[in-house]
Amino acid sequence: MHSVGLVLHPKRDSEPAVNAVLGWAARNQARVFGIEDEIRRLHCAAVAVTAEELGQRSDLVVSLGGDGTMLRAMRLADRQRAPVLGVNLGKLGFLAEVDVIDLPDALSAIDDREFTIEPRLAVDAVIGDQLVTAFNDVAVVRFPGHPSAAIALRVAGQPFVSYAADAVVVATPTGSTAYSFSAGGPIVSPGVEALLVTPAAPHSAYNRGLVLSIRDSLVLEILPGSGLLAVEVDGQVSAQVCAGDRIELRPRPGAARVVRLGRTTFYERARRKLRLADSAEIPADSPPVSAV
Repeated sequence: MHSVGLVLHPKRDSEPAVNAVLGWAARNQARVFGIEDEIRRLHCAAVAVTAEELGQRSDLVVSLGGDGTMLRAMRLADRQRAPVLGVNLGKLGFLAEVDVIDLPDALSAIDDREFTIEPRLAVDAVIGDQLVTAFNDVAVVRFPGHPSAAIALRVAGQPFVSYAADAVVVATPTGSTAYSFSAGGPIVSPGVEALLVTPAAPHSAYNRGLVLSIRDSLVLEILPGSGLLAVEVDGQVSAQVCAGDRIELRPRPGAARVVRLGRTTFYERARRKLRLADSAEIPADSPPVSAV
């Protein structure tokens, strides 16, 4: 591994983690790249590059922050060769793999090829002549004070169902634990290649979501009577749509590659992060199934 690219959280203290990467790189004759605007505030020895160059020139992209920073790092690495390592700064996340204290050992393990790759699905949304990419979700959301989102789903070229709701969320498996989950959607393993459609606060008798194969085409059609809607891509407003507009969703498998060192599983991270609890009807002292 000859080069490492850094992606920093905009507010959290990342200096100890940056110093750990720089120290490892100095001992292993590797170059460290950082986005100019981000590394300027740390006055560190990383080589300043543009965001586009970071993904192109790095053998490994290291995200220092939380899940939001990791999603940004995945977008920078999209269509590039570099896998992405998530380093947790602060709150436990789903995507981060190591803490700062473990960072030098993790870099050595990656350098020795003692890791696995977890491919992550992206979804490209075509809105008019605009194309945007999400690794978590694309949500079509009503503005406060405006009428509900009235949206028809066209699946595999055929009308399927229409929703009147506060929002309709199209999520990847990565995003199944984010907005979609809060709207009642299922938790989906990142190993599954599918899209989830989940209505948020639907105003109709049919209030169920939908799980689609990545081989099924999906188009959202904004119906007459719908209010003005915001299109949020990984939580950031990217466009506005209204009645008559269409949004085409195109899943793209393996768009980013996340480094895993085998220290935790997706289900362990999900249980901790979401604070999942057993049913109140199950006695706390009941033995696990494996022990019976």
